[in-house]
Amino acid sequence: MNVESRTLPNGVRVITDRMDSVETVSLGAWVSVGTRYERSDINGVSHLLEHMAFKGTKRRNARAIAEEIEAVGGSVNAYTSRELTVYYATVLKSDEAVAIDIIGDILQNSVFDEGELARERAVVLQEIGQANDTPDDIIFDMFQARAFPDQPMGRPVLGEADIIGAMPRHALIEYMSEHYGAKKLVLAASGNLDPERIADLAETNFGKLRANGVSGYEAARYQGGDVRASRDLEQVHIVLGFEAFRYGDPDYYALSVLSTLLGGGMSSRLFQEIREKRGLAYSIYSFFSPFVDTGMFGVYAGTGEKEVAELIPVLCDEICKVMNGIAEDEMNRARAQMRAGLLMGLESTSSRAEQIARHTALFGRVIPIEELRARIDAVDAEAVRRAARRVFASRPTFAALGPIGHVEPFERIAQRISV
Repeated sequence: MNVESRTLPNGVRVITDRMDSVETVSLGAWVSVGTRYERSDINGVSHLLEHMAFKGTKRRNARAIAEEIEAVGGSVNAYTSRELTVYYATVLKSDEAVAIDIIGDILQNSVFDEGELARERAVVLQEIGQANDTPDDIIFDMFQARAFPDQPMGRPVLGEADIIGAMPRHALIEYMSEHYGAKKLVLAASGNLDPERIADLAETNFGKLRANGVSGYEAARYQGGDVRASRDLEQVHIVLGFEAFRYGDPDYYALSVLSTLLGGGMSSRLFQEIREKRGLAYSIYSFFSPFVDTGMFGVYAGTGEKEVAELIPVLCDEICKVMNGIAEDEMNRARAQMRAGLLMGLESTSSRAEQIARHTALFGRVIPIEELRARIDAVDAEAVRRAARRVFASRPTFAALGPIGHVEPFERIAQRISV
């Protein structure tokens, strides 16, 4: 990677990664704000604001934004998470000025027209409805809410329908003014680019952004527990999880390896034991979701109404086994998968832009690939067992959705994996 970084006088961090062998540039603004920064009465404002940013500025209406980026064959989009809101574009190498100008415009000059807001509220309500009709989406909202009840970390990214339906224009304006400051923004670009030109364009388009936007968030308070919802579905959807580690924890990479070998691929323990050997699920996988002050580790599975009675004990048994013994060939496969994913990501301008932006936002620097590979290679079986014991010692969080009559009691599940 050929990374250069600089900071504008107002605090915007500009990170570039030059790739001479490609014809495109991926770039965007990574803003350190998301769902966990929201008050309960405006839950979903981060995501709604992301939508509204494309609905017109002082210089462009919504159609002009779409037409201008597509006139050069580019694309522009955005997403919201619990800790970040990202606005990004991919264009040909000669058109980065267009992309930076549009992103700078929508983040500083959006007008939040009342008519556009009414239409976009309706669009987001449709999005919420679609998520509610998708059980393998809604189960994770149930899981997150049970793990972190009555606090921003547990609220849904899309927001609640009644809150979104009544969200006033001034709530978006105030939220953007409070959180979208220069010191919370990273402008990252990767591809066939000139770092000096990107820096000049950043200064032109973001140099006057206010340096505020340093408001904090409520610390996460993990509680765990049990949540179930009976619904007339073909499958039972379950998530079993635990409090895990924040970014930067000494066992961060060990837990990443654990997630890979437990449920990260076709050779993983859960896939082989639960799907291949027993035929109990079509979809089963593990996940590790770190945040700045905590994290979540868990397993998702979709299974039949009767099969769930066998699946849960087997799942708990595999969790217990991984704390006691890990074969060297498992370790080698897991590390190889992680190294390959890291290196394959280097072939994508968008992946590289995402990586350098996240590193800068979270750690204040871009971690070199060589250092990342060394950290992965340094993980041994004892480190994975240590990470497993740390994670599985926490109170579990269990969520179930669908025909749940054969799902055993929470206390029994917790007993199976007590350490």
